[in-house]
Parts: sequence; structure tokens; C-alpha cells
Amino acid sequence: MSQAVKNYTFSLPIELLDRLKNYSNDGYVSSVNSAVKEAIESYVKSLEKQKLFKEMQAAAQDPLFMSDIQDAMNDFSYTDFEAIKETDK
Repeated sequence: MSQAVKNYTFSLPIELLDRLKNYSNDGYVSSVNSAVKEAIESYVKSLEKQKLFKEMQAAAQDPLFMSDIQDAMNDFSYTDFEAIKETDK
């Protein structure tokens, strides 16, 4: 299934756009548009990781969250031990 797309206008430095065009012409990317799309996807993924890291840092300061994590670790400690025994064989 294809994703909906929307055209959007960006202002880019001419030198950067020229470099992208050269990479496209040399076959490193299929088009300038695809290179910009990939770069934005990579940047958004990086932002999402940063956001998750900050959320996990905040959660680590929450005693109730940490207690729940400890309870879950305790609940699975036997199965974790069994799995480790299986990999040692």
C-alpha cells in the first residue's frame, strides 16, 4: 500500500542542492527528492530516539515505574535462568 504524500517547499543552500544533484546524476541516489526524503526520515528517527531516551531517563526517576520493572524482572527470573541453561548446553 502506498503512503499518501504531500508536496512541501523547502529552502536549501544552492551548494547543497548542487551536491545532491551530482550524487543523483552519478547514481548514488535515485533522485534529489529521494535523497531529501531519506535524510528527513533518518533525522526524524534520530529525534524519536532522543525523545525515547529522555522519556526513559524520566521513568528511571519514577519509583513506581522502577518498582514495576523490578517486579517484572522477578516474575521472569526463573524463565530467564532456564533459557540461560539451554544456551549453555
